[in-house]
Amino acid sequence: EEINLAKAVLNSAKEKMLSGKYDLIILDEVCVAIYFGLFSANDIIQFLKSKPANVELILTGRYCPQILLNMADLVTEMREVKHYYQKGIQSRKGIDS
Repeated sequence: EEINLAKAVLNSAKEKMLSGKYDLIILDEVCVAIYFGLFSANDIIQFLKSKPANVELILTGRYCPQILLNMADLVTEMREVKHYYQKGIQSRKGIDS
C-alpha cells in the first residue's frame, strides 16, 4: 500500500513538473524513500530524465544512492550540530513531520 501511495505521489510531482506552472520542484526525503524501498533509484532517474530544462529540481534525504549523486549538479551534506530534540521538544508538523 505504501509503495503504491509513494508511486502516486511521484506521478503527481511529475505532472506538476511538466505542467509549466513551476520553476522549482522539491522531492523532500526522496533518498530516504529509496533507501526504504518505496522507490527505486531507476524510478527517480526516469523522473530526472523527464525534467524540463527550465525547472530546478531538488532531492533531499540521507542515504542517497551514488548513481544519483553522480548525476547531480550540486551535492550538499548537512551535519547536525545541535537539535531541539535534545531538550525534549517533539517534532513539529510541517517542519519535522
